[in-house]
Order: sequence, then structure tokens, then C-alpha cells
Amino acid sequence: MEAILTRCGYRCDLCLAYAPNVSRNPADREKLSDGWFKYYGFRIPPERILCDGCMAQDPRLIDKACPVRPCVVEKGLENCAQCEEYVCDRVAERLVTYEWVKERAGDTIPEDDYLCFIRPYENERRLGALRAARGQEHSVGRDSKGDNNE
Repeated sequence: MEAILTRCGYRCDLCLAYAPNVSRNPADREKLSDGWFKYYGFRIPPERILCDGCMAQDPRLIDKACPVRPCVVEKGLENCAQCEEYVCDRVAERLVTYEWVKERAGDTIPEDDYLCFIRPYENERRLGALRAARGQEHSVGRDSKGDNNE
């Protein structure tokens, strides 16, 4: 599957909540509900886990109150990396790095947990790489685990 980047830099194609992934593996919704709770501290009931991704027209979204999507759409941008105000408060509260999650979890993160619950949302590195490719500065000061194959 081709990489599908959200407005804030998450990867829909890697997310277990993404509608095509839910159709292939509906049982993963329970797994994701537990993983989000374990690593991020919020729980969404499995039956409510289904997302078309914020790049879709009139999408079904998990986070209907996301402050990033309307901002990026209003500015006519594809994602936050293109914004002159990067890093603003709206996206700063949603930046994810492996190190931040590991510190928050206070424990070793198994590889499967990394792939399911962290990698799809490691947006700081992705947005930074996009900005670097455009010759824009990027510096927030968090480390990330990710590979360079994204």
C-alpha cells in the first residue's frame, strides 16, 4: 500500500483504524483501543474505531475535534510541513516521537507495539524531513526511533 500522509504527518496506511485496514482485520480495533490507552492514555471503544483519513472528502474521522485538519485545509496546504507557522500550538500538541512515547510508557516497547501504536503517528520526523526537503528549518528537540524508509 502506498504511504498516505495526513495533514499533521501521521500515516493512514499504517494505522489500524484506517478503513481499509479495519476491513482486512476488524479484530485489530480492540487491539488498537488497548494500545492507544497503554501508550497515549485515551481509550476509544473498538466499535467506534474507523477512519477514512483526513485527506478524504467528507471523511469519517476518529478525532472530529482535531484542530490541525481545518487549519491546513483553510490555508490550502497538504500538511503542516508546508506552513510558515510550523511548529504552531495546534500541531505541537500532536507531535509524536518514539522517545517521547517510550519515556511516557516508562518501559521497553515491543517491536509489534512500535509498529502498531507508534510508527503510524511518528509525525515529527516525517514533517521535519518534508521541511528539510523544501529547504525549511525544523527543530523541536525530540528524538525519534523511526527508519528512513518513510
